[in-house]
Amino acid sequence: MAQPDRRILLVHAHPDDETINNGATMARYASEGAQVTLVTCTAGEMGEVLVPELEHLAADRDDRLGEHRVTELAEAMRLLGVTDHRFLGGFGRFRDSGMKWAEDGSATAADDVPANAFWHADLTVAADLLVEVIREVRPQVLVTYDQFGGYGHPDHVQAHRVATYATALAAVPSYRLDLGEPWDVPKVYWTAMSATALREGIRQVRESGDLTFMEGMDPDNLPPFAVEDDAIAAIVDGSPWIDAKLDAMRAHATQIAVDGPFFALSNDVAQRAWGREFYRLAKGTAAPAPGEPFEDDLFAGA
Repeated sequence: MAQPDRRILLVHAHPDDETINNGATMARYASEGAQVTLVTCTAGEMGEVLVPELEHLAADRDDRLGEHRVTELAEAMRLLGVTDHRFLGGFGRFRDSGMKWAEDGSATAADDVPANAFWHADLTVAADLLVEVIREVRPQVLVTYDQFGGYGHPDHVQAHRVATYATALAAVPSYRLDLGEPWDVPKVYWTAMSATALREGIRQVRESGDLTFMEGMDPDNLPPFAVEDDAIAAIVDGSPWIDAKLDAMRAHATQIAVDGPFFALSNDVAQRAWGREFYRLAKGTAAPAPGEPFEDDLFAGA
C-alpha cells in the first residue's frame, strides 16, 4: 500500500510527553493527511498518580500504572487523530526508569533504577528496534528531545540518544538490511520552549491575577528547556487544534490534573501558551518562508 506523501515520526519517553510537547503539531498533520507515527519508549510505570481512586496502581503498590497509561495514551491519540502508535520493542520491553530531583532543580537518575529500565537499555539494541520503525515508516521528519531531555529525566535523555543513534544507523547502506531498506531521515527536530514565549506567558499569567501558576518561575533565570529565539528553527501554529490538544491532555488524567494550572488559563492565554509548539533543528536545512525568521512547517524543504 502506498504511503502518504508526508510522514513524521515522534520518539517520546512516556505517555503524555507527546501531547504536552507536540499535541497540536500531531493533530495538525494528522488532519492534513500526513502519516503521524508515535513511538513511546516506556509505559510510564513510575509516574505519580494524581487521581486518588487510582493511587493503588502506583509502582510502590499494585504496580499496574503502565497498563492504565496505555489506555490514556490510546484515548489521547484518538483525540489527536493519530492512528499509528507503537511502544519501542513492544509494550513492556523497557520500564520507566523513574527519577529524582537534583540540587540544581533538574531531574536525574534515581538512586535505585530497575534492571529492565530504559536508562539501562543497551544503546544498540534499543536503536535497532527504532531503526526498523524508521525504515518501515521512512519519515521525512523525526522529532525527539535534546541531549538533556529537556529537563534531565533519564528516560528523555535515553530517548534522545536512541533516536539520534537510530537515525544514523538507519541511513547506513550496509547496516542490518534485515531491518529494512536504508532510509536517511532528511530533518530531525528537538522539542523546545521559547524563552521569549515563556517570559511573555509568565507576564500574562501574573497580570491575569493568578500568582500561583508558575510560582517561583523567574523570567531572568528560566529552566534549561527554555531556549532563546536564535536557537529555534520552527514554530508550529496549532491554534486551530488547541481544543484537541487540551482534550488529549485531559485524557492523561493520572499525570495531568484536570483542575490544575494546565486548564486554569483563560482561552486567550491558553491559545498562546499551548497552541504554539517550538522546535530546534538538529539535522537538515531550515526552510522558512521568504522574509520569515522561523519555519511554520516541519516538512519545509524536506
